[in-house]
Formats: sequence, structure tokens, C-alpha cells
Amino acid sequence: MKVKVIPVLEDNYMYLVIEERTREAVAVDVAVPKRLLEIVGREGVSLTTVLTTHHHWDHARGNAELARLLPGLVVLGADERICALTRRLAHGEELQFGAIHVRCLLTPGHTLGHMSYFLWEEECPDPPAVFSGDALSVAGCGSRLEGTAQQMYQSLVETLGTLPPETKVFCGHEHTLGNLEFAQKVEPYNDHVKAKLSWAKAAGDGAKLPGVARQGGDWGLCSFQQRDEDDVPTVPATLGEELLYNPFLRVAEESVRKFTGKVAPADVLDVLCRERASFERAAEPLQPQARALLALQWGLLSTPRQK
Repeated sequence: MKVKVIPVLEDNYMYLVIEERTREAVAVDVAVPKRLLEIVGREGVSLTTVLTTHHHWDHARGNAELARLLPGLVVLGADERICALTRRLAHGEELQFGAIHVRCLLTPGHTLGHMSYFLWEEECPDPPAVFSGDALSVAGCGSRLEGTAQQMYQSLVETLGTLPPETKVFCGHEHTLGNLEFAQKVEPYNDHVKAKLSWAKAAGDGAKLPGVARQGGDWGLCSFQQRDEDDVPTVPATLGEELLYNPFLRVAEESVRKFTGKVAPADVLDVLCRERASFERAAEPLQPQARALLALQWGLLSTPRQK
């Protein structure tokens, strides 16, 4: 199993998972189909299936165009709001692509229909992988937009947090640096947070990090919004690492409870989400005009017609 990490838009990741024996490929969260097809062509693989984590445009917007370009393409997900969905998946359902097994894990919280995908190969020394979309990110998680704090707790801690510790976490966004800055606010004396934050800052400076290799030149293919050929993605992390510094997986830790002033895990998580939202608002977000320009550059919007 080979995973190609494809940076797109402001900070999104698409993924191309390749079964190296059959040369069949599965895409995860198609936002920019043209960019994906460039990688598919270069790799010489047959793209048969799209796994979509949730319905938001920056994860599913490209499904319809890709389906038009590739007749017979299967688009899978757990939410009927997903663009061009061909079949709705159920929690615990298992799929197989050659030697690659996929277990579908419903992980509501960011959206009610959010699905994460756990992939592994039998009798393979390589670690398994989870494509967690906006449910779990490196050192953080997606905003809770739908559902309850209890649902989000179950998704993060009971579903994703109990996967094998060697599992590679491939998330939907490059939010690692900001996530770790918030994690440091939550646990200022956590040495694992400090070490990972230093590591992430080196990645932002374009440093060549230990354990992070460019595969086929696919890293940093964007050429604007500070995503250039010197950028190094901070994905994947391992789940075992996440349990050491991600506060949203550490809601039972005394230091995290003390920060929130709560004891019950779902209550701790609820406060963390609200505190993180305030923390992000204090930063300077990309303005709506800049986001629109970015979408236009990626071909996701059309220029207005002249009257």
C-alpha cells in the first residue's frame, strides 16, 4: 500500500492510495480533480473509487467532475449530502481493494455523517493507516459543527483513539502548527507538545525533517499561499504520538481537566472545543476575499460572464 499526499487549496490534503500489486487506486477527499488526475496519470494506476469523509465542499467538491471524467467511478461516504455519492456506507462496513482492507468508522462531531477509513494489509509489515478527514487532525480535531460533545468524544477517544498505536494518521488539513500552539496553552509543561511544536516549526521553515521523505516529488505541489516546493507536510503522525500531545485525545488527563475545570470527558472536550475556537479567532484568519481568490486559482469558481 502506497499513499500519495497531495496538498491542495489553502491547507487541504487529498490522498491517493495505491494497491501496488494490482495498480488499482482509491482517492480520499477529492477537492481538485485535475490535480488528482495528474498524479494518477504519472503513477500509471487505475482510479476506481473515491472515499469521502464528509460533505463539505473542500473535501467533496471535486466528486462530480471526477465522476464525469471517469464513467463508472464509485463514490462512497456516509452522508447523503456528499456530492455525486453512488452508495452510502454504514459504520463497521468493510471493503477490499486487492490486498487493501478498509474498515469504515462513523465519527460524528465535525458533521453527523463524517466517516473515517481504517486501512491495512494482511501479513504486511507496514503499519495500518487511518484517513480521518476533519474528525482527527495532527494535535487537534475539526470544529464540532453538528452533533453533541458526547458523540464527538466517542468518535475521538472510543473509536479512533483505540486503533493500534502504530496507525498512521492522515488528516484533512495542515493545521498542525496552530493545533500545537493551542495544545501548549492547554498543557504548558507537556514535553511531548514542546518537542512536536519545535518539529512543526521546522517543517514550516522548509527544513528536511527526520522521518519525513518526499515521494516522487508530490510534496508541496501548490505554488501559492505559502505552500511551495520547500514545504514539508506534517502528516502522517502515528496514533501513539497523538495520545501524548493531542489534548482532544487526552481528556482524561489531570492536566487537561485542570485547564477546562471539568471532569466528565465529554464536558472536558466541550470546553476544549470552545477554548480552541476562541484561540483561533484571536489569530488572523484568511479573509473571505482571499479565500475566493484561492478557489478561483484552483478552478473551483468561474469568472463572471461579461454582459
